[in-house]
Amino acid sequence: MKNRNIVCFGGGNVVPKLLLEPLKKYSVRITSVVSMFDSGGSTGQLRKDFNCLPAGDISRHLIALSESAQWKKDLFYLRFGREKFPGGHIGHRFGTVFISLAEYASEDFRKALKLAGEFLEVKKHRALPTTIDKTQLLAVLENGRIIKGEDEIDVPKKHSPKLKIKKVFLKPKAKIFPATKEAITKANLITIGPGDLYSSIISCFLPQGIKEALKKTKAKKVLIVNSMTKLGETNNFSVLDFSKEVEKYIGCELDFVIYNNKISSKQRLKKYKKQHPELLNLVKIDKNLSKPKFIAKNLLAKSGPIEYDSQKVVKIILNL
Repeated sequence: MKNRNIVCFGGGNVVPKLLLEPLKKYSVRITSVVSMFDSGGSTGQLRKDFNCLPAGDISRHLIALSESAQWKKDLFYLRFGREKFPGGHIGHRFGTVFISLAEYASEDFRKALKLAGEFLEVKKHRALPTTIDKTQLLAVLENGRIIKGEDEIDVPKKHSPKLKIKKVFLKPKAKIFPATKEAITKANLITIGPGDLYSSIISCFLPQGIKEALKKTKAKKVLIVNSMTKLGETNNFSVLDFSKEVEKYIGCELDFVIYNNKISSKQRLKKYKKQHPELLNLVKIDKNLSKPKFIAKNLLAKSGPIEYDSQKVVKIILNL
C-alpha cells in the first residue's frame, strides 16, 4: 500500500481513532471526509449563532491527522464554558470554536479549514467536508412523517425511535466539495464507516456529484459494518441491511464488506449497553453471505467496551 491514496468516510467519534491515527503510521496518503450537517450540541449552537458550518467532526479528523506537538491537539479537544447541551456535554470544544469563528471572521470555510490545518500541522494528509453548502439533513419515517435536523435523527426526542427511517435527503440541495470529488476519483481505496449509519455515514453521500465520483473512481470500496445496532437508526439491522442501504445511496456496489463475527460475553455486553443505552444489540449476521465480498473477522478488542481493535481493522484494510 506504499504511497496509496486512501479516502475514509465517517463521523467524528469512531473513525479518527479506529482508522486515521493508526493508518498514519504507514506509507499512505489519507483523505478523511465528513458530513457537514450536525445540528445539535455545541456545534449546533455555534451554527445558529454565527451562521457557520458545523465544525465538530472535521476538527476531530484534523486532530487525528495532525503531526503537531501534543499540546496543540489537547487544546483543540479542550472544553470551556458552563453552557449545558443535550447528551451531557458542558461548554464548547476549542477546536470547534476555532474553526467556526475563523469562518465567521473570514466569511470563507476554506480559509478556516486551511488555518486549522496549519495550526495542527496537518501536512501529508487532509480532512475535507463532503460539501460546504449550508443545508439541513432530513429523514422520511416509515409512517410518512418528515423529521428535520441531524440531531433529531441521531437521538430521537420528538418522534418514536421505533419507527424505521425510509429515506434521508438534504434541503436545500448541496453540491460536492471540489477537493473531495478529486480525492475520490484519485483514490486507490475507499473506506466507509463505522459510525451512525444515516446521520454520519450515508449523509456524506447526499450532495450532488458524490455518486458520479464514486462510479468513476477505480478505487475499491470497503464498508466496515458497525458492531452494534442503534436505537432510531438501525433497529434490528443485519450485515446485509447495512450493505444494501449504503449501496443504495452510493449508487454502486461495494467491493468488500468487513463485519465482526465475535459474540461477546453477556456480562460484557450488558455493561456496555448500560453505559450506552442508545445501543441495542450486536449486528445480526445473515446466513450464506457471499465471499470474498463479505469478510467475517473477530474485530473486537479483547476486553472492555464493545469496540473494534484498530490494529485488526487496519491490517485487513491494508491487505485488501
